[in-house]
Amino acid sequence: MNGHIHILGICGTFMGGIALLAREQGFLVTGSDANVYPPMSTQLEAAGISLMEGYEAAHLQPAPDCVVVGNAMTRGNAAVEYMLDAGLAYTSGPQWLAENILRDKWVLAVAGTHGKTTTSSMLAWILEHAGMAPGFLIGGVPAGFGLSARQGETDFFVVEADEYDTAFFDKRSKFVHYRPRTLVINNLEFDHADIFPDLAAIQRQFHHLVRTVPSTGRIVCPGGVAAIDATLAQGCWSELVTIAVDGEAQWRAQLLAEDASSFEVHRGEGPPAIINWSHCGRHNVENALAAMAAAHHVGVLPEVAAEALGSFGGVKRRLELLGNIAGVSVYDDFAHHPTAIATTLQGLRARGGEGRLIALIEPRSNTMRLGDHRSRLAAATAAADKVYWFQPPGLDWSLQDVVDDSAVSAELASDIDQLVAAVAEEARAGDQVVIMSNGGFGGIHERMLAALEAAA
Repeated sequence: MNGHIHILGICGTFMGGIALLAREQGFLVTGSDANVYPPMSTQLEAAGISLMEGYEAAHLQPAPDCVVVGNAMTRGNAAVEYMLDAGLAYTSGPQWLAENILRDKWVLAVAGTHGKTTTSSMLAWILEHAGMAPGFLIGGVPAGFGLSARQGETDFFVVEADEYDTAFFDKRSKFVHYRPRTLVINNLEFDHADIFPDLAAIQRQFHHLVRTVPSTGRIVCPGGVAAIDATLAQGCWSELVTIAVDGEAQWRAQLLAEDASSFEVHRGEGPPAIINWSHCGRHNVENALAAMAAAHHVGVLPEVAAEALGSFGGVKRRLELLGNIAGVSVYDDFAHHPTAIATTLQGLRARGGEGRLIALIEPRSNTMRLGDHRSRLAAATAAADKVYWFQPPGLDWSLQDVVDDSAVSAELASDIDQLVAAVAEEARAGDQVVIMSNGGFGGIHERMLAALEAAA
């Protein structure tokens, strides 16, 4: 046994991943969270990890060897105050990861405003397919693995590299702890308005990350993205590899199907690698290109990566098909930023079909709550036929303006039961219903499936 760690905020995807890795390394792991709920709670309990509801001083008695503090923890929290008063050893999740898992590893980190979870999952899947048995820590559950984190059997480790701050005592972005040898920067936009005042502040953190990549390392990013170019212009000491869909770059993708379910990848003068898969949308092609270019840095040939992507099963909550009932397809998607909403809906639209595309959107992220993206929301849904905007409790500005500005049919909802009933009555065979939220959305997913079953 390596000792006892107690994790505050254990049911978040990142901290839950830390718990799984620590358990795999032989630590006794316990944890607390305000809400102990599936799927993370079941994943942790299956690994033999004891979970406690709430944040009580008693959870830290007897004292663990170290308290790992999640970034949702604040001063005033009873467990945090006891930890400090009692002089307990503590650290952050990213720091624990760096010191206990990533040391001496070839770290492949995936950063960016959008697509981190999907690209990390693709990259881990490619390395797995190539026989490289990587470790990984991903902010979601890749279908092919069924776990959000594992130690792996080799020196390769894939980590989703988040720009959100580390802990109440460490306001640097999480990713500055990871020291990657291979770095993907998918994209770079303003987000996290609760901790960043502007895009420049985010770029500063991304440049801190760039500074940690060795000269023998590789940075993979799309070419011609102003925010990324400006960040790299502050200094770049590593090999830079560019990607593009239908554009000029070192790794280029050309769509063979409008919905991006088939495409070819060109690198240099050789024959292209062909990918046929079950996913859709140009954004997923960009994700795939980034994963292929990153995997190539550790020796995976494009044709091997293409074969792996052909069997990539996706990630839970990333346009995950929950069911098809009486011809109505219901999807769950994590999109919570105007760009992500737009690209997801465009991908579904390009998939075609005779039916309508109906979107149910809960804008609940901290940035959404502060209203920073409100002027972009209506335009983000242009590919849908019908949009239901849900006004979540605690959102202190009205979504009515978004509804009024919408170019497509839109309604404002504040009651989930009424929303479910309206969609179940309206939906017909051939329609695609996509539920978008980065939270639980009041259990709407199961309620929608049940309502459609009852109406069938």
